[in-house]
Amino acid sequence: MLEACEFENQEAALASNLEDNCRVHTPVWAETYSLSVGLRMSGESANRSLTTTCTVSSKGDSKYVKLNVGGTLHLTTIDTLCKQDTMLRAMFSGRMDVLHDKEGWVLIDRCGKHFDTVLSFLRDGSITLPDSRRELDELLQEAKYYCVQELVRQVEVALNTHDPEPICQVPLITSSREEQILVSTTAKPIVKLICNRHNNKYSYTSMSDDNLLKNMELFDKLCLRFNGRVLFIKDVIGSNEICCWSFYGHGQKIGEVCCTSIVYGTDKKHTKVEFPEARIFEETLNVLLYEHRGKGPDAELLQATRGYRERGNGYHSDDEEDKLDRAMRRK
Repeated sequence: MLEACEFENQEAALASNLEDNCRVHTPVWAETYSLSVGLRMSGESANRSLTTTCTVSSKGDSKYVKLNVGGTLHLTTIDTLCKQDTMLRAMFSGRMDVLHDKEGWVLIDRCGKHFDTVLSFLRDGSITLPDSRRELDELLQEAKYYCVQELVRQVEVALNTHDPEPICQVPLITSSREEQILVSTTAKPIVKLICNRHNNKYSYTSMSDDNLLKNMELFDKLCLRFNGRVLFIKDVIGSNEICCWSFYGHGQKIGEVCCTSIVYGTDKKHTKVEFPEARIFEETLNVLLYEHRGKGPDAELLQATRGYRERGNGYHSDDEEDKLDRAMRRK
């Protein structure tokens, strides 16, 4: 029994010396030391582990911390991290365990995109919030994760007063120069619709107005479906065409679908507007092959679509179908 008491006294003395050494020799980094003392007691062997944590906090010192947040590296101070009652204060005040890599960086398994903004808010108490609603949503999630309640409140207020962003935006062009600038500067494939009903010199056929409206409605649907992958533009002034679709990829025109034609009545000419829906869909899907500038379209897919057209399975106007029927009868 006396021997066990002596070992306990030795253990307490070692722990006291360790704490003194930490106060004297610990640098700006907070370190954790572990001391394992093996004790033998009356034929039994037991291992006891003593862990002592010591943190240097001098008024004149500003301890820097290296943070690795999702692969993004940050350097800040303990004072900044502990300014407000947040999860970061809990991490660096000893209330939570933190993970380190081999180089001493504290690892936080979180996206580091908005961590600079969180640090700036902790440091200054206020920040300039982003304009984009998507950015605000992302920042709100980070503020909630780190429990920065005041930042959460400010972002929620900004979201409630923020004007909703349009799902897609369609540029209106009025000249060929504007078209050339858009085609040459964008990396996306382009679908352009010319829709100028007032360009007509003759009267319209009975279904032309209805078909013109259908072309415009299809344009709107395609905009909503492919707005992130294709740039849709509308020409309302700069052309003599009435209704025509144009398709561009890698800065060059790769297809066109003209929806108007002149038909002859008994007494005068008429303008006919058609709605070749299948052909428009086909050409729109073809421009998706040109999504990545600097990389050519997929040769096999391109050949497949060409073969589809050559076999006569694409859209044909009524006049073309009549010609095909007459040719088949001759055979």
